[in-house]
Amino acid sequence: MSEAILHLTHELMSSWWIYLALFGFAALDGFFPAIPSETLVVTAGVFAATGEPNLYGVIAIAAAGAFVGDHVSYALGRGAGGRLLDRFEPSTKRHAMTVWARNALAERGGLVLVVARYIPGGRTAVTLTMGAVRYPARNFSLFAGLAAVSWGLYCSLVGYIGGKAFEDNPLKGVVLGIGLALTVTLIVEVVRHQRRKRRTPEPQLEAEAELMKAGER
Repeated sequence: MSEAILHLTHELMSSWWIYLALFGFAALDGFFPAIPSETLVVTAGVFAATGEPNLYGVIAIAAAGAFVGDHVSYALGRGAGGRLLDRFEPSTKRHAMTVWARNALAERGGLVLVVARYIPGGRTAVTLTMGAVRYPARNFSLFAGLAAVSWGLYCSLVGYIGGKAFEDNPLKGVVLGIGLALTVTLIVEVVRHQRRKRRTPEPQLEAEAELMKAGER
């Protein structure tokens, strides 16, 4: 069974269709987080260690797809304004992530988009919020580019490391690569949680109020 899966995966990764899939998954993930784009990029990175697909191609296509997806999400937020974000009901994970995105954007500016890449659901929340508050499009493109390239490099190289560690068994390399990616995500989440616990609520509310005022101008 595992041999059949490995053979099929090899065929898929050797086809030019993999680049189209990488681009599509990375783009869709920008506004539809249920798409497992990171898993696909890590898997492609694992098989890149065997020569197919090309590692540089995986990095470039994944980054390009992520860049386009971020701009689609930004456009959705900009077109709907705050109405789209206000539809998220309080006490839900989406609402909590939106509040975090607003506060983080007020504190760190566009750099929060780079950090959000490694937070589950954070990417979409930040790009929608940046669009809703009319964050300057040129600045958004700059930070979206940085975020996309860093993400493409990170996922591809994590997979490549797993592939090099298990050159004779790429499936184990996929498991290792995904495990490394999940570990990094967990560390980011723990750090974010600890930082949030240390903050007082007043600065958070003030930051959110200032950001909302900026969006109304």
